[in-house]
Amino acid sequence: LGAPAAAAGTMGTAVLSGLVLAVALALPSLALENGLALTPPMGWLAWERFRCNVDCREDPRNCISETLFYEMADRLAEDGWRDLGYKYINIDDCWSAKQRDAAGRLVPDPERFPRGIKALADYVHARGLKLGIYGDLGILTCGGYPGTTLDRVEQDAQTFAEWGVDMLKLDGCYSSGEEQAKGYPEMARALNATGRPIVYSCSWPAYQGGLPPKVNYTILAEVCNLWRNYDDIQDSWDSVLSILDWFFANQDVLQPVAGPGHWNDPDMLIIGNFGLSYEQSRSQMALWTVMAAPLLMSTDLRTISPSAKEILQNRLMIQINQDPLGIQGRRIVKEKSHIEVFLRPLSQAASALVFFSRRTDMPFVYTTSLAKLHFPEDAVYEVQDVYSGKIISGLKTEDSFSVVINPTGVVMWYLSPTVLPAQPWHVVREQAPGAGFRPVLL
Repeated sequence: LGAPAAAAGTMGTAVLSGLVLAVALALPSLALENGLALTPPMGWLAWERFRCNVDCREDPRNCISETLFYEMADRLAEDGWRDLGYKYINIDDCWSAKQRDAAGRLVPDPERFPRGIKALADYVHARGLKLGIYGDLGILTCGGYPGTTLDRVEQDAQTFAEWGVDMLKLDGCYSSGEEQAKGYPEMARALNATGRPIVYSCSWPAYQGGLPPKVNYTILAEVCNLWRNYDDIQDSWDSVLSILDWFFANQDVLQPVAGPGHWNDPDMLIIGNFGLSYEQSRSQMALWTVMAAPLLMSTDLRTISPSAKEILQNRLMIQINQDPLGIQGRRIVKEKSHIEVFLRPLSQAASALVFFSRRTDMPFVYTTSLAKLHFPEDAVYEVQDVYSGKIISGLKTEDSFSVVINPTGVVMWYLSPTVLPAQPWHVVREQAPGAGFRPVLL
């Protein structure tokens, strides 16, 4: 709208009226307008841990089958996850039969999902949970199952709604950029038209390099509730770091576009699997939280270790992740000592700070002050360590303090003001890039 608006002064009234009418007619077709995902979605997703394992004869416990999802639903409901906000249980690729039915509808594999998706959705809903499913805008899914071509968008949206699905992840294998530009907004319209509230997760930007000019985040936020920007996560620390590096190298583009109803998605939490140490697991959880990322676990909840469960069920961490302001955090300091500091402004003038060590030698003592981190003068804070629970009272902006950060680990703080500054500082909703990124006062 920028160019037409700038030229408005030279346009005739009739032309301008026509333009306004055209824009008004176009906008409802783009906007998702579903009122969903006002905080980052939380739940469980099959892909990273269970992939496309369809060999239920040799590996019945870990194959993509209804049994896996019924059992994970039980774990979410009975082991404290649901009550903390982990509500979605999401099927990924390889759930369907290799062919559509005679009417052209998607159908689940009859051997692996004999009761069908509707029965699974009913079971999930009865346990106070929500069901997610996977599709692919293309000829085939990434795993080689039937995709959703442009002529099937409305039919598949209707099928998912009839089954009682609550979230759709729409991948982008085997489709062109032109098909994606048409198909992703069409699916948003089709989901809305079903009348069922379905959270819409798009992989669109990941297939277009994740950055402007190929990716228009203004349009994306009107089309999708969350979107995959970058590569799939793998079960390794190198993979976590590569995602972090990309997201924070491009934070000036990515940070302002996130907010209630539309989130950047750096992919699943791999805590509880095989590739991360204890410290690295704590780091992924803290950094995903400061990014306002969806918290979609991909691990075996039937066998998860107590330490991994404790990280994932940290109540203060989840409170920070689900903060209603929905401001994505930024990296505000990158030291030569390989220590980095991240800030996320929260509601009620609170903030989250993450001190992250990329070091691999020994615990590092990092000394700084809130003044150096752009906090307002004259404020006083109560600080709670998110992992240890330790509380520091009366921390003034100018006070120097030290934190001890383990190799590849984090210290995470939740700061709430006990004395507000004499001069209120600038209030912003989507904060401008650069060193001026600050806590907000509301």
